[in-house]
Amino acid sequence: MKKSFLFILLSFCIYFTSFSQENTLIFVHPTEYNLDLFNHLIHQGIIEIDSLKIIGVYHSKENYDYSKSETFIKEKELSFIKLIEIKEELLQDQLYTKNNCSNIFTDLFEKSNGIFFFGGPDLPPAIYGEQTGLVTRMTDPYRHYMEASFLFHLLGGSQNSGFVPLLEANPDYTIYGICLGMQTMNVATGGTMVQDIPSEIYELTTIEKVLKSDNNTQHRNYNNNLVNDSSLFSGNFHEIKISDLEQIVGKYNKNNKPLVYSNHHQAIESLGKDLKIIATSTDGKIIEAIAHKKYPNVLGIQFHPEGTYLHNQEIICRINPTDELKSGKQILIDSDSYDFHLEFWKEFSRKMNLH
Repeated sequence: MKKSFLFILLSFCIYFTSFSQENTLIFVHPTEYNLDLFNHLIHQGIIEIDSLKIIGVYHSKENYDYSKSETFIKEKELSFIKLIEIKEELLQDQLYTKNNCSNIFTDLFEKSNGIFFFGGPDLPPAIYGEQTGLVTRMTDPYRHYMEASFLFHLLGGSQNSGFVPLLEANPDYTIYGICLGMQTMNVATGGTMVQDIPSEIYELTTIEKVLKSDNNTQHRNYNNNLVNDSSLFSGNFHEIKISDLEQIVGKYNKNNKPLVYSNHHQAIESLGKDLKIIATSTDGKIIEAIAHKKYPNVLGIQFHPEGTYLHNQEIICRINPTDELKSGKQILIDSDSYDFHLEFWKEFSRKMNLH
């Protein structure tokens, strides 16, 4: 009897230990592309997170067929990835308060160590209190509603000063947002957006004028507006200026003006509650990275360090139709910026492994 009790106790301890060592990462918008992308970074050793478990979260009214993601997970035998569909109704005027999804957001937060928000289409201006510009395109409102509300629940915002953010219970929780993810982080905390960079910031109203401007002011590849060429990158490579390198890449301190890859036409206008700027465009007009003043592991970046086209020498493209074909990885290597991208993922991995 005594041996049986000790065996049961030992089995429980082993189970609890293995569970507590698991690093659980929430993926918001877990499309097949995003899952494949992250899986590639893991297999290349660019991301190294111990005992990783991924929970992909999406809303049932998103404009994406998540059966593709389910099939991808099954075919690739990615047993460490599970998907959760949120079906609760979420209305535009209920994003920044307790709502039908609040309990789900809380449960996901309590069962995870971090959360990742990916890039995507334009945010609906109504959720940051503005009317819709002529070049703003909204294609997936429910995705935006869920992500903005989730980030508000995590970080709080100036829209509802009495709301207690979930991170108050775990200030070291890791939140990363890339491109749209950073923009949503800003809007969720009460910030606003520039709806079109060329026309609003640089007063450029034609594609030809944008292409003649300084390359560091071009944040997507506008050649795609003039020619139908499948060999073109959709985004553009340009330099940024980083004021707090450690927030982005840890102790790596070699290059505070790296070349990065961007694909966006909107930018942060006013900052959300408790956010701070840690990187800008070289002319200081575009916010390229933000961090949180209270929570040390919250980071938003406007550029893309994740695409396989940046980490695979076999994928070759060009910015201009007359350019030599070259991989994004080689472009970054030639500009002494590839190590910066590797260190970005090392720092993300380090933060996740701390839990």
